Amino acid sequence: MSLTKPRIAVKTLAVTLLVAGLGQAALTAPAEAGGWFSLNLAPANAEDASLMSSGLQLYSLYRGIRGGSIEQSGYDNRAGLAQQGRGNLGIIQQHGNGHSATLRQTGHDNSYGIFQYGRNSDNEVVQNGNGGTGMTFSYGW
Repeated sequence: MSLTKPRIAVKTLAVTLLVAGLGQAALTAPAEAGGWFSLNLAPANAEDASLMSSGLQLYSLYRGIRGGSIEQSGYDNRAGLAQQGRGNLGIIQQHGNGHSATLRQTGHDNSYGIFQYGRNSDNEVVQNGNGGTGMTFSYGW
């Protein structure tokens, strides 16, 4: 007689109970429940950082941005941008309602872009040092 069958049966039963419990929790969630997710992009090396920073610089030239910009379309959006140092570029764009974003840059030649879509997303970014770059894309529902 093998002990393999009882182990499989116990594992199957445990997985079935877990899935049933998760399914029940999903059914009890409010239909209007909102949420949001963010994708943070940070370059892995100096070459990628230079490429990302150049992309943000080109975007700022295209949009006529010098140093920093906050652009909002929608209602009840909140944003703040603080920069200390020289050569920093900060971009916050919010399209939708109820977004919140802050970007604080300390040092020189940093660049960062926060782009929020949908509604009710929330991001706070702090850059310290020199030559840092990155982007955050958020979508809320």
